[in-house]
Amino acid sequence: MRPTCLVSTVAVALLSTSALAADLPASRTQPAYAPLPAFTWTGLYAGFQLGYEFGRSDVVSVSTAGAGALDAVNSKKNGLIGGGHVGYLFSTQSLPVLGGLAGANGAFGIGTAGVAGIEADIDASSPRANNFLPGAGVSDSVREGVQGSIRGRLGVAFDRALFYATGGVAFGGLDSSDIAPGVGTDQFSQVKTGYTVGGGVEYAFTNTISGRVEYRYTDFGSFTNNLANSTGGLVNVTHRETNNRVQAGVSVKFEPFAASTPVVARY
Repeated sequence: MRPTCLVSTVAVALLSTSALAADLPASRTQPAYAPLPAFTWTGLYAGFQLGYEFGRSDVVSVSTAGAGALDAVNSKKNGLIGGGHVGYLFSTQSLPVLGGLAGANGAFGIGTAGVAGIEADIDASSPRANNFLPGAGVSDSVREGVQGSIRGRLGVAFDRALFYATGGVAFGGLDSSDIAPGVGTDQFSQVKTGYTVGGGVEYAFTNTISGRVEYRYTDFGSFTNNLANSTGGLVNVTHRETNNRVQAGVSVKFEPFAASTPVVARY
């Protein structure tokens, strides 16, 4: 056989093998990763908060015998406060057509959106107020224990930054005592209902983790106790408990899917 014919035969064989291999199914497929979802504030979340409370305790003692007011004093009560929270937010960022306040870019720039939701929290606190009531002849103290709230949240989001106002019903466990040395002691534990209002700013560092800084004012209203042991029932003491707090918190939003799960194409 001539060399030229041999070379031609080998070339044809190689081309035929390549064409056949191209028609065969691939033995391996590369995993195709789903794209990361667009960020939205919509979703269920939970987290914790820690802060500092600075409050005020106003105390008035009144004679039950008709002698009128005996004392009107007040004192400060400061201390740490901290606990956990859970809530749900809805953002217009999650709407398929109107992603912002006015169209895809929002009324105030790219990513702006209206946000509304509800949140509940519970905290342990340490503030205690002490007062001496000379007219009644007793030493009065009140301590805030566990407190919580159920609030609405309403705000405007600029992409991952959320500016919001919040307000709702507050609950507080208040322990008070009145002591007349050598006479007797009156102790009371009660849960009071009031209101709380405030606002803050929250920033989403990732699609699921955000941090916040918040201020709130809380008023638990007034309550009156009769000092049966320390004054023989001759004095009523009325408390009004209010507080301010500045706190920071971290929240984790629960995503309904895992963004990093690979999607493998099958043939």
